[in-house]
Amino acid sequence: MSDSKEPPVFDTPLIDSHCHLDFPDFGEELDDVVARAGRAGITHMVTISTHLSRFERVKAVAERFPNVFCSVGIHPHEAGTEAEVSVDELVRLAEHPKVVGIGETGLDFYYEHSPRDVQERQFRTHIEAARRTGLPLIVHTRDADTDTIRIMEEEHEKGAFPGLIHCFSASRELAARMVALGLYISFSGIVTFKKADELREVAKVLPEDRILVETDSPYLAPVPRRGKRNEPAFTAFTAACIADLRGISAAEIARTTTANFKRLFTKAGALIDADAA
Repeated sequence: MSDSKEPPVFDTPLIDSHCHLDFPDFGEELDDVVARAGRAGITHMVTISTHLSRFERVKAVAERFPNVFCSVGIHPHEAGTEAEVSVDELVRLAEHPKVVGIGETGLDFYYEHSPRDVQERQFRTHIEAARRTGLPLIVHTRDADTDTIRIMEEEHEKGAFPGLIHCFSASRELAARMVALGLYISFSGIVTFKKADELREVAKVLPEDRILVETDSPYLAPVPRRGKRNEPAFTAFTAACIADLRGISAAEIARTTTANFKRLFTKAGALIDADAA
């Protein structure tokens, strides 16, 4: 991978499957941020809901930019402070044409900003909404591999649902168990970090039809921009790193991850293909 601090430019369309464009870190610079992403070859982005109380703000960003989609859901950090959402409410909000995913949701036992039982209850609510709508479940998991596997496998026994583990940084076992359930694995800039050798090993061996890329911006800027504010243009650094790891070209990783995105995010994929027609 190049040492340049400017992101490589992808000639083949690349998609940032997870960012937070409504966050104040971008503020009045948002137009420039989206434009820079386009110049790096990132054609589309999904801005992710973390608070239902701020969903209108997330939706407004997606409505503002033709190439930005959004999700609806409550982050596990906020599960204890946001009003508990019902399946029906998530399903209703997901009817908006720009809403293409459910979440992010899941478990975070590293910070434990919310009680574990509330996190689990809301996680299962989001899973049922994904099952009903057919929209992919966007899963956050940190220091919670055992419980994430337990809940996901229990829920799959009730009926399949699409989904992905976003910003993957967990064990190889969790990756394998989730892929066995039909889920996808999304890699962020963490895969470029110096001490992320185990994560890079996972990125090398995952089936090619299960890999996505993201920024999780404004967090987790990849090397060589680590420590700075992240933004969707930097998806290109992560994609280039994974291409190097797997011994393939930048164009191939872009084709693969974009095809995977459209297969998982079917609602977004249909809109992308309609615009291209």
